[in-house]
Amino acid sequence: MFRKTLGATALALAFVTTPLFAGPFAEFESQLRGAYSAYRAALFQTNMGDAEKTGKAMKGFEMKWAALRQNWANPVPPQYADDAGFMATLDKVAAIHAEAGKHVAAGELGEAHEVLEEIREELGALHLRNGLYTFSDRMNAYHAKMEEVLLTDYAAMGDKALGDLRAKAAVLAYLATDIAANPAPEQGDPAYAPLVQALQASVTSLEDAVTAGDLPAALKAAKSLKKPFAKLFVKFG
Repeated sequence: MFRKTLGATALALAFVTTPLFAGPFAEFESQLRGAYSAYRAALFQTNMGDAEKTGKAMKGFEMKWAALRQNWANPVPPQYADDAGFMATLDKVAAIHAEAGKHVAAGELGEAHEVLEEIREELGALHLRNGLYTFSDRMNAYHAKMEEVLLTDYAAMGDKALGDLRAKAAVLAYLATDIAANPAPEQGDPAYAPLVQALQASVTSLEDAVTAGDLPAALKAAKSLKKPFAKLFVKFG
């Protein structure tokens, strides 16, 4: 469903939760999260291949992003005051969206999805270079490692498959625990906790299978990682 994005190097950063800060810091991050929610909807709909819903989602993100750019062109949020590339990132995101829109207009939703993935990378890089590590950044770190698992042909690895899966399962377990320990701002939503629990359960299934030395079960569990992640990402990621 999603391409590989920022790697686990972001784990070295300290977590910053916006409610701890008043004023422009929190205001920008809150507006950014609102726009990111609209972006996730567009990413999901392009992947689902629904042209009508994709168009609505793209328009929703466009409007929210335009408002964000207008609101924060001057002065920039304090957490990005020393980032010479702040406005360039906001402009780049708008340009990526416009490029994806051309693919949507041409009915090329798969291509639009791939282009939209770049927005997640741009925003992750913005946080990374400014020492921020949010819930969405944690989700992206998990996603990157999950994609490594999903894109690896373990059936062709023979005896080495279980060892590699064991190592990756351990990293996924750490990342899933990190997500659970640092909840999204919307954690009070009744849908939130079950989705996080489902994500953790999918990793536990993989860990149990590799611990038992059961490769067929491990391969099945690996394929089952995608769905719970996607559900959590689309709604809260």
